[in-house]
Amino acid sequence: MSYEIAEALLNSRGVTIESISDIVFQLQKIYHPDLTIEQCVQSVKSVLQKREVQYTLYTGIALDELAERKLLPQPLQSILEADEPLYGVDETMALGITNVFGMIGLTSFGYLDKMKTGIIRDLNDNKNKIHVFLDDLVAGLAAAASARIAHKNENAKEYL
Repeated sequence: MSYEIAEALLNSRGVTIESISDIVFQLQKIYHPDLTIEQCVQSVKSVLQKREVQYTLYTGIALDELAERKLLPQPLQSILEADEPLYGVDETMALGITNVFGMIGLTSFGYLDKMKTGIIRDLNDNKNKIHVFLDDLVAGLAAAASARIAHKNENAKEYL
């Protein structure tokens, strides 16, 4: 049941499993030439099955939504509205998702946080909504799903 709630919450904010899977595919295709988008979808779904991941999503999305409605206390409200660069709580929460899969997840998250590809860029650039947490949480999901694939890829050394 929690998985369905998490997926519905992502969808309500404009994020699909497929949009996350596209990022996973881009991260892993060079190391895994036979990789399919369906394998990426399954990996994202697997990460999203974890309750700790779901709880992190619930918390981050709730904070974004409260900020949109101007319901947070100051100075937090102003910090989220401005998406202050030194506010690192959003990245810290997302790292909780990536830490499940070790250093590969961590380095992939750093790359995605810097490059902001796909749906991550769309969320980050959307000025009509606040996605301070969601863009990083999506990067965390994609990084974790990518790391999960990397850990299962016994032939990865051949492509490095």
